[in-house]
Amino acid sequence: MAQTYEEMDAIALLKADHRKVEEIFEAFDKATSKSKRQALAQQACLELKVHTVLEEEIFYPACRGQIEGDLLDEGYVEHDTAKLLINEIEAASADDEFYDAKVKVLSEVIEHHVEEEEKRSEGMFAQARAAGLDMDALADAMRARKITAMEEFQAGKHVETLTLQGDDTDKALIDTPLDADVR
Repeated sequence: MAQTYEEMDAIALLKADHRKVEEIFEAFDKATSKSKRQALAQQACLELKVHTVLEEEIFYPACRGQIEGDLLDEGYVEHDTAKLLINEIEAASADDEFYDAKVKVLSEVIEHHVEEEEKRSEGMFAQARAAGLDMDALADAMRARKITAMEEFQAGKHVETLTLQGDDTDKALIDTPLDADVR
């Protein structure tokens, strides 16, 4: 029997997000009308923005010092690559040049990112589980933050990069989750 949302641990929640976004990108590829494609792209962008908040504020900080550091650093940079495209897509219209190309490249960046996180033995999730992180406490914090992040982004908040020139890169190096009781 499948787990309910409330029963999922942190990794199951993140993987569920991954599957949802994959489905949205598949629907985008099949959609024929520009309005439907734009609606699906906007939905993917919203889901991805919320997902990055959960990883960057809760999951990644809990993993810092517990798993391979290069994986975390790459995860943040991959997020920033996606955020640049998300901001471009959200500001554009399906009629704009390169719109579909930007959505396609975003889907490819996300596909690579998901692969890195979900690799069986050396992936981020496998390493985090092996490190003994409290996945249930992380999931509780993530469920609570997901509600507020969704509200913030639906109200028009834009995503901010953390690893690009001029960014406050210290935010990408924190080792304490938003809710410090989850480690």
